This record gives sequence, C-alpha cells and structure tokens, in this order.
Amino acid sequence: MTEEAKKRPEFRNINVFTDLPTYRLPPAAKLSIMHRVSGMIMFFLLPFIVWMFDKSLSSELSYGDFTSVFHGAYGWIAKLVCLALIWAYLHHFCAGVRHLVMDVNHHMVNKAFGNSSAIACFAISLVLTAALGAKLFGLY
Repeated sequence: MTEEAKKRPEFRNINVFTDLPTYRLPPAAKLSIMHRVSGMIMFFLLPFIVWMFDKSLSSELSYGDFTSVFHGAYGWIAKLVCLALIWAYLHHFCAGVRHLVMDVNHHMVNKAFGNSSAIACFAISLVLTAALGAKLFGLY
C-alpha cells in the first residue's frame, strides 16, 4: 500500500451531528430513498385511493359528493393529497422502469449510467407531476 492510501480518514464511530450533514449521497442513492418513500406514501394513502374509487363509481350522487370535496372550502387539502399521490405514483413508476432497464441491460450498469438515469428519473417524474398538478389545480 502507498502512503496516500494509508492517510485516508477512518470513521469508526459516525457522529450524527457532525458527519451525516456533510455526507453527500449520489443521485442514485437519493433516488433509491425516494423510491421507498413514494412506495410508503402510496401504501399509507391506500384508504384514500379506495375511497376515491368507491365514490367515483358507485352512483351519480356519490360522484357528485366526490367532486364536491375538491371544490369545497378545504378542497385544496384534498388536491394536495392527490398531488402527493400523483407524485408518488409517477416517481415510483419511473424508478421502477429504470430498475427494469438496468436489469435487462447488464452491460449498461455502471456509475455514470446510474447517476444520469437517476437524474433523468427525477426530472421526468417532476415534469409529469407538474403537468398533472397544473391540470388538477385548474391551470389549463
């Protein structure tokens, strides 16, 4: 071993307050964490999804009740919950497609592709979320 290899810092006990704030995760690691977060959001909001599905398909009267939630005094809360669901689904879908592409093309799996595909996945999911969020909030 060379002298420079021996001079590298060694972290035996990582301090949460001094070491973790200075640690920079690569984009692929951030994407992996957000993939798990988006899955948890979809799981915990599953009762809301089932309620929306039930109200939208039961009858015309229940569909009217369903749409009135989004136009009432607290409609912006329901729209924000739907926007969170839209983001979670789109992010989870894009990250899942990225993982499938990496599983199929083993020769493409390297650090550069991982970083660039993670950034592309973030960009695609955020652009699609912004477009659908604009439609949800009535901007077009």
